[in-house]
Amino acid sequence: MDGQLDETMRFPTKRVNAEARSAFQLAYRALIEKGYNPIYQISGYLISGDPAYITSHLGARNAIRRMERDDLIEELVRAYAEMVQDESTRD
Repeated sequence: MDGQLDETMRFPTKRVNAEARSAFQLAYRALIEKGYNPIYQISGYLISGDPAYITSHLGARNAIRRMERDDLIEELVRAYAEMVQDESTRD
């Protein structure tokens, strides 16, 4: 059993989660329109799970709450990894 704890676990990969991406885009836009810093607000929501971090403007709070937070985090990591990969191929 101890040997298994030293090995990296492999998780199945998923495709881009269009619903999560759309929820992020809506939340980002709504937060900007209301004068909030979307990075701080979205981060606060992902860390705490408190929907009060996301404005209800444009239905953003409802859209983002329909998603599981782990799916949202996976989509963020996927988008970031794609960006990093794209930048590294340009060098």
